[in-house]
Amino acid sequence: MSKFQSNFNQKIDYVFKVVLIGDSAVGKSQLLARFSRNEFSIESKATIGVEFQTRTLEIDHKTIKAQIWDTAGQERYRAVTSAYYRGAVGAMLVYDITKRQSFDHVARWLEELRGHADKNIVIMLIGNKTDLGTLRAVPTEDAKEFAQRENLFFMETSALDSNNVEPSFLTVLTEIYRIVSKKNLVANEEGESGGDSSLLQGTKIVVAGEETESKGKGCCGTS
Repeated sequence: MSKFQSNFNQKIDYVFKVVLIGDSAVGKSQLLARFSRNEFSIESKATIGVEFQTRTLEIDHKTIKAQIWDTAGQERYRAVTSAYYRGAVGAMLVYDITKRQSFDHVARWLEELRGHADKNIVIMLIGNKTDLGTLRAVPTEDAKEFAQRENLFFMETSALDSNNVEPSFLTVLTEIYRIVSKKNLVANEEGESGGDSSLLQGTKIVVAGEETESKGKGCCGTS
């Protein structure tokens, strides 16, 4: 089983860029603050433009720097998309369980993501704000079915009480690491046999050319 721990003294083995996407006010910035700094602000304001936070952790004895990018969901900021998605190997697609419209827009966000990002990008569908369960407008089963149909990971979270925030990010980062490690092994084997081993150089991450395993089955956690 992979081991996770914060580690700021070792050299960085990999840098993984993960983007947060979804409608405005679904809690993307709060999820980022909770994961990167273990903070939550009741008076959080809408994100203007783009910002990112980093967190360094250990997966399978390798030091990983997660670079988590956050941008506003409003339409006027959609111009940042191509640069925002460039180089991303993971994505957190967030909706608010109390706002049906934010879930209805998930398909559009997913289409945009797949239009700009690498085809093997690891995607986690997140239903946020489970602390407002009495106001739920999106049944868990609806989201599970969508995730299974689109081959996504899925969890429900609460940035307020931190429920499932850590597991959701770690699931994505671990899957990215698994894919990159597999490609590193392939590159090394090609190098030994005289093939092209330029897939991975330093911390430049290239995730391309190979479909990941199905993530729809047994992927979903709502505890």
